Amino acid sequence: MRRATGVVAGALVATIASFVLGGCGIGASGSAPVPSPPSASPTTPGVTAAVAQTRSAIAGALVASGVSAQLGDATRPYRPAESALLRDAPRAVFQVVLPDQLDAGFIVVYEFPDTGSAVNAGNEEAGYLGTGPAKVQFPPDAEHVLQAVGTTLVLYTWSPTASSDPTAGNVADALRHLGVGFAIPR
Repeated sequence: MRRATGVVAGALVATIASFVLGGCGIGASGSAPVPSPPSASPTTPGVTAAVAQTRSAIAGALVASGVSAQLGDATRPYRPAESALLRDAPRAVFQVVLPDQLDAGFIVVYEFPDTGSAVNAGNEEAGYLGTGPAKVQFPPDAEHVLQAVGTTLVLYTWSPTASSDPTAGNVADALRHLGVGFAIPR
């Protein structure tokens, strides 16, 4: 009797294991793909002409304002608090090298089909950044620069108390000279 129970239990375990493992294989049919979480890295495989043009405008604004910090591609994934329209938009992430904050200085450029869409997304993001859910994702004194530049939207956030170097604030001032700005409610 004891041997029969052990055989039945072993067969049951083997049957369950075959069902579980059978559904996990590459050729498993009928199983839905598992969605992956949103990526924190840029969502565009390459930089489009509009984003490249905005990046050049950013570099020019930094130079014109006397900011000597280097602008390059982000060295790590970054994704700020985003409204729905920004969450779904193609983006590229750049970074201004800040001597005191190697994990800051991110500038996100979002691309939209036309200037009207960029302005609508800018209005939505400006409103969102003024809400509690967005505010908890940044330091209490965070300052945002949100500018529409053609069909793109530029977002930069910095914290005066987090940087002992004025470079971060100078970057914000330089970016405010680009395109059309949005007021962020406090």
